[in-house]
Amino acid sequence: MKLIKTDRYRTGRSLKEGPSGAYQQRFSVAFDYPVCFTRDLFNPANPQLAAAINRLEDGRRHRIKAYIDEGVFRSGPGIVAKAAAYFETCSPQIELVGDVEIMPGGEAAKNGWETANRMMASIASGRLCRQSFVLAIGGGSFLDVAGFAASLIHRGVRLIRVPTTVLAQNDAGIGVKNGIDDRGMKNFAGTFAPPFAVINDLDFLRSLPDKYWFGGISEAFKVAIIKDRAFFDLLCRYAGRLRRRDDDAIETVIKRCAAIHLEHIRDSGDPFEYGTARPLDFGHWSAHKLEILSGYEIGHGQAVSMGIALDAAYASFVGLITVSERDGIVDALEQTGLPVWSHYLEQKTAADELAILKGLAEFQEHLGGELHITLPNGIGSKVEVHKMDPDLIAQAVTYLKQRASASQ
Repeated sequence: MKLIKTDRYRTGRSLKEGPSGAYQQRFSVAFDYPVCFTRDLFNPANPQLAAAINRLEDGRRHRIKAYIDEGVFRSGPGIVAKAAAYFETCSPQIELVGDVEIMPGGEAAKNGWETANRMMASIASGRLCRQSFVLAIGGGSFLDVAGFAASLIHRGVRLIRVPTTVLAQNDAGIGVKNGIDDRGMKNFAGTFAPPFAVINDLDFLRSLPDKYWFGGISEAFKVAIIKDRAFFDLLCRYAGRLRRRDDDAIETVIKRCAAIHLEHIRDSGDPFEYGTARPLDFGHWSAHKLEILSGYEIGHGQAVSMGIALDAAYASFVGLITVSERDGIVDALEQTGLPVWSHYLEQKTAADELAILKGLAEFQEHLGGELHITLPNGIGSKVEVHKMDPDLIAQAVTYLKQRASASQ
């Protein structure tokens, strides 16, 4: 067999032996993917999906397996037939493999391996190769599971996400993370695997239950409070419109929030979170624990809202934000329609400690190394702290409980 030499992957460097006799290996891989905004995605006249599938222009026939979140199906049963019809009238270069499949969605769907295993079995039965596509249509938890399954098959098949909730469109569905909850811990098993493309169809938002419509707005508050004062001020001005589910207001909020998340992933220098600081998890250490303590009765977005309120109160107690700024944050969350209190915040362990405090240890374990908690340092800026005082956390819980009692 003749060996054909190629310079295609040469970097211009030779591998040198270091002083210890070890070879120092170093390379970088560039990732890119579009995040699109559209309406009526499965209208045959809409070019977005076909363009995303064909964006590499490699001339091959593309095979695609499609999955729909059960909650999306229930709110609009015609979506399965519409998606299937779209592929029938689509380019002959695109083949839908089997039926469009309905899979469990919501927070419980990523609790354990069951849904991920079902998807992997389905992908295997469709005999998808690494250049094939998985099309996942659903909320953030559903996309987490679908992305996790897709990233494990052949070490990664191409994933196109179609987020259908506010949270998924402005945060969970546009990033590079996938995962499931396991061993009683949030995102215990997961991968970093960027999608091939993300298409936000804003029409899906109209049929959302309130839980999933409002929940995603908490992620907008999250990035605004630690990164963008002007965006926080806009959220405050839009609070009434958002509470009324105004289409134009939520589109503006989603696009700005998505842009901030994408900028952070691109410019932070740590897109795969090899370090221990995770500023985009502001408000999440307690939120993750609240979800599990409630048996997923509390949705992710609602838990994040409570986590933001808790950390804002804590930040005011240690002098990072003023009392006025703290109250402004909590007021804005409530005026938008987000919760800031649950009895799970004050739930105690057998040792008479706040149960949410275990979330700090789990957060540190997930990150590895030193504890890093992001807190606001004034609105629009942030600081990383490496410990939190349990007594001040208890005071923050009391502050939120008193607010809730006063408003009843």
